[in-house]
Amino acid sequence: MPPALKALCAQLLGVAGAFALARAGFVGGLWPLVAAQAVLAALASLLLRSERWWLPIHLGFLPTALLAHGLARALDLHPGWFLAGFVLLLLVYWTSFHSRVPLYLSNRATAAALGQLLPAAPARLLDIGAGTGSVLRPLARARPDCRFTGIELAPIPWLLGHLLTRRLPNIDWRRGDLFAPAWSDCDVVYAFLSPVPMAEVWAKASAEMKPGSLLVSNSFAVPGIEAERIVAVGDRRGAQLHLYRIGVPGDSADRPK
Repeated sequence: MPPALKALCAQLLGVAGAFALARAGFVGGLWPLVAAQAVLAALASLLLRSERWWLPIHLGFLPTALLAHGLARALDLHPGWFLAGFVLLLLVYWTSFHSRVPLYLSNRATAAALGQLLPAAPARLLDIGAGTGSVLRPLARARPDCRFTGIELAPIPWLLGHLLTRRLPNIDWRRGDLFAPAWSDCDVVYAFLSPVPMAEVWAKASAEMKPGSLLVSNSFAVPGIEAERIVAVGDRRGAQLHLYRIGVPGDSADRPK
């Protein structure tokens, strides 16, 4: 069952359970009823085997919604503001609820570390899930001899990236699914995603990238595969780049952990 559907089921089970407790006389009053729904939704989430980070979301969802409703009434806010906020979040995060890949923006320290990994000769780098192009812009300025491609699906990050990269002729900025383009002509593929798609990223890289090319994953390791090297970025976040060399016989990335 998809995570979003599990979340919906957990909330509905919480509502049904709280209603049953109220009918039986065990719960009375608005906020005790809201608390019962939140706890029951969190328990239902556990029973549905949702990931643990869903628990605080279920516990806080209905209480936060009611508090927001009360605040809107107190400030006489038009309901359209809530719709506008929802649409804005949708345009920024797009299908994150399905892909479970949030919006992460790479910093300049990461771009500098990644630049050290580029070959001395002209090369092609693909940034999958490129956000606003925060890693590609400094790289494109530092290495005008290289070709950089960024692909982003969420509309607002893509639009910002389009505006910010349009004056850099060695950046090819695209909107689409990160798995859509072929990776066969890439010397380096850079990913800053989440743990969820990394097995699929590795499968595509292994199948399409040429021998000797490099897959670089920011922060998230490929499950079951030993990295050739891990590079510390040296930023405040403590980011690490996991390097996987493709198709080189005897390389550590070919050996399972």
